[in-house]
Amino acid sequence: MSTEAASTPEAVPFSPQPPALAHPSSDRLWSVLCHLSYFFGFALLAFLFPMTVYLVMKPDSPYVTHHAREALNFHLSLLLYLVCCVPLCLVVIGVPLIAAVVVLGVVCSIVAAVKASKGELYQYPATIRFVS
Repeated sequence: MSTEAASTPEAVPFSPQPPALAHPSSDRLWSVLCHLSYFFGFALLAFLFPMTVYLVMKPDSPYVTHHAREALNFHLSLLLYLVCCVPLCLVVIGVPLIAAVVVLGVVCSIVAAVKASKGELYQYPATIRFVS
């Protein structure tokens, strides 16, 4: 009876997410640091670390390259959003927009770092793809 249950399609458990790939811990560490670099420079210089990691690790690790590229694009997008919000501060709408950009940066960076530490790929929302 157990062989019949194993051969039916209903007996196979369905997993909506593919299993996380096994990546070396150093790759996951570099990926997490790229995402958390938002807190190092608070969006003004935060793009320097992911850019350096992207350029150095590009030939070695596709996993780190993906995360460094995503973090770099996200940090550059946030910098652009902040620059666009500064003139809007003269008409008061810029202050809540700056606050929204900061909150978006904090939340998305933490989510991306957690995903990277689990070995999953992550794409940021509201990101302009400068580097592909």
